Amino acid sequence: MISCKDITKSFGDLKVLKGIDLIISQGEIVSIVGPSGAGKTTLLQILGTLDKPDSGEIRYEKIYINRLKDKELALFRNKNIGFVFQFHQLLPEFTALENVMIPALIGNIKQSEAEKKAKEILNFLGLSGRIEHKPAALSGGEKQRVAVARALVNKPSVIFADEPSGSLDTQNKEELHRLFFDLRKQFNQTFVIVTHDENLAKLTDRIIYMKDGAIETKN
Repeated sequence: MISCKDITKSFGDLKVLKGIDLIISQGEIVSIVGPSGAGKTTLLQILGTLDKPDSGEIRYEKIYINRLKDKELALFRNKNIGFVFQFHQLLPEFTALENVMIPALIGNIKQSEAEKKAKEILNFLGLSGRIEHKPAALSGGEKQRVAVARALVNKPSVIFADEPSGSLDTQNKEELHRLFFDLRKQFNQTFVIVTHDENLAKLTDRIIYMKDGAIETKN
């Protein structure tokens, strides 16, 4: 599904990624682990098209995304990629429902259809009674589930998650981790997760270890 070859990235004189080769299959749940400064988040951002590599190629099926122009890339990202971040990144002035609808509206889906899709996902995630609440009125676990719903609303090919359970307590972490696998079972959803959580990493299909900008070992 996703294939990257010889991905490099530097910031000034600092080489952050040093020739990354990686293949991720449809329906796979992959964790990327390693010490701080290993290049995990940079790799995630490049795979998710939020940043561009200095060299190398990234292919989604038959589409080489590093060859796309900016507008084409933004359209591809909206339709094919979802993101979940550590601190939710929900817009505080909007309700849970409105936050989830935003990517669909950006993708030019009619408001009525975007609302229908958002409600269906929020209901699936057990949040049907919280859709009119703004983020300040939601618990940490509820906020993160809203963030997952937002990532899912356009039915993306893959979800990239950067420390998704890093700000949650033990119970909410476990619930979020189970949710990822429920979503894979239900929708054959692909997840690429940067995490320091050993318990989450052990649950995933494959652990990718990074150190000093390179993949150290894979299992």
